[in-house]
Amino acid sequence: MKRDLRIVFMGTPEFAIPSLDAIIKAKYNVVGVVTAPDKPSGRGQKVSISAVKEYSISKGLNILQPEKLRNQDFLNELNKLNANLYIVIAFRMLPKVVWSLPKYGTFNLHASLLPQYRGAAPINHAIINGEPFTGVTTFFINDRIDTGSIIMQEKTSISENDTAGTLHDRLMDIGSNLVIKTIKAIEANEYILSDQEELSSQLEIKHAPKIYKTDCKIDWSMNVEHIHNFIRGLSPYPAAFSELHISKDKTLQAKFYKTHYLKCEHENQIGAIETDNKETITIWAKNGKIIVDEIQISGKKRLRTTDFLNGFTFDDNYYFQK
Repeated sequence: MKRDLRIVFMGTPEFAIPSLDAIIKAKYNVVGVVTAPDKPSGRGQKVSISAVKEYSISKGLNILQPEKLRNQDFLNELNKLNANLYIVIAFRMLPKVVWSLPKYGTFNLHASLLPQYRGAAPINHAIINGEPFTGVTTFFINDRIDTGSIIMQEKTSISENDTAGTLHDRLMDIGSNLVIKTIKAIEANEYILSDQEELSSQLEIKHAPKIYKTDCKIDWSMNVEHIHNFIRGLSPYPAAFSELHISKDKTLQAKFYKTHYLKCEHENQIGAIETDNKETITIWAKNGKIIVDEIQISGKKRLRTTDFLNGFTFDDNYYFQK
């Protein structure tokens, strides 16, 4: 006998929208959407709304935007919805008083193959570490972050040219399909759970902590493969950067979005620049060189190297800080 589902969806950014859209198109009963409060942003402090709220308005969905998830008024509103399944995608950490409410549980979609890459930035870290594959996982939320029992997983390969942006978009779509499969399994009460602790005991666990700006600085003394993975793992956001030394007391920040590399033995200074100032920018690293395909200098647009060199010239004494 099928369960009659009443769903509350919780999410904020673009990553969550395809899943919510798939749920709506599959004709499931979404009785409420919980998303982040509106907030002022930009120079004019214009109020911006979350991507999930914008989508929810277009579909006429019931929207809740609590400042605090333990607020009694919010909890009362949740209870009135009489939902029996919560689905969480790219939202805040839920307190037990919220995730324990629905009869059939609260499940989360995470952008990695758990128990690997628990944390806030699984897509970035998988690429930075040069993983050949990753995926998405649905799991029931418990009182510890990303540790609940696994319901389902879907795997995908990571190509050498994938960036965090391209992988994000692919996992976003794969994830929406997995969410629907998971709902159907819960609806039919036909699924087998996998214990993460048991899986963890058989693996060398890698983590995916939040990435801060200070974590994005390139170390040119690393090997070229690592630097290339670091750049693509942070592209397009927050973007890997380095300080371009122009003179003794002047530097410019350069962000890197796309590169390739060549391994070779050399005796060049680490961080030294080789360029024809027309088509190519090469930066020497530990065991070879990084060839820059897309770059951005502070205050300027992100450009392909050929376009960038139309308006910028490297002098012989310029170099990137090691």
